[in-house]
Amino acid sequence: MSEVPESSACQFGLPALHADCSELTRAEYITALVHFYRAEMYRATQWRMRLDTTTNWSILATTAVVTFSFGERQSSHASLIVGMLMVLTFLLIEARRYRIFDVWRERTRVLEKSFIGPILRGDPTASMSGWGTQAAESLDRPEYNISWSQAVRARLVRNYLPLFALMLGCWLIKLNPAPRADMSPAEAWLKAMEVGPLPGWLVGGFVGVHYLWLLLLALAVRAKGPEEDLRAHPEIAVPD
Repeated sequence: MSEVPESSACQFGLPALHADCSELTRAEYITALVHFYRAEMYRATQWRMRLDTTTNWSILATTAVVTFSFGERQSSHASLIVGMLMVLTFLLIEARRYRIFDVWRERTRVLEKSFIGPILRGDPTASMSGWGTQAAESLDRPEYNISWSQAVRARLVRNYLPLFALMLGCWLIKLNPAPRADMSPAEAWLKAMEVGPLPGWLVGGFVGVHYLWLLLLALAVRAKGPEEDLRAHPEIAVPD
């Protein structure tokens, strides 16, 4: 491989990666970054598939619980509450996976915007100064780019709100107490909410708090920019 002048080798940001420009040619530098990009893209793709897995589990769980609950008239509405907890569990698992996926996705975006993009435009000037240092620091000390609450909100708004809304609607339909002369409508609803020894007010309060938390999370935990820009302040480092 032919050698090129040091200034040409440094043109794409070699000093940012603390490389010795006299020993690394421009072609070698590009080859290394291409392999790095392929590896990061593979990681991002694998974690993206894991996100799809938990989403599919949630859909299957919701379908099974709703089918079971309405399959027999005598079945308890408690199965729908169990289904809500199952979907919540999948949401929390997916939020954790989303935070990890976002680390790999951000690295690929940095390479696409600051390395591949300038090459395709024929302009070696990176769109973001210091991107090489940023990439190197991300490798030396990986950190999450979004908080846990932001990750939960992202997956809730993107995939899980319809599932939770369906579960709530089915639960209310399943309850739907018949009018009774000896009870007020409120008392009839509380009676219908009872699950074994648990009083109706406790069961109803649990479901209410659960959905109030989801609503506040969806409305209150907002970013100043689009979801792809929630990376300005990494918070929690990935343990070694």
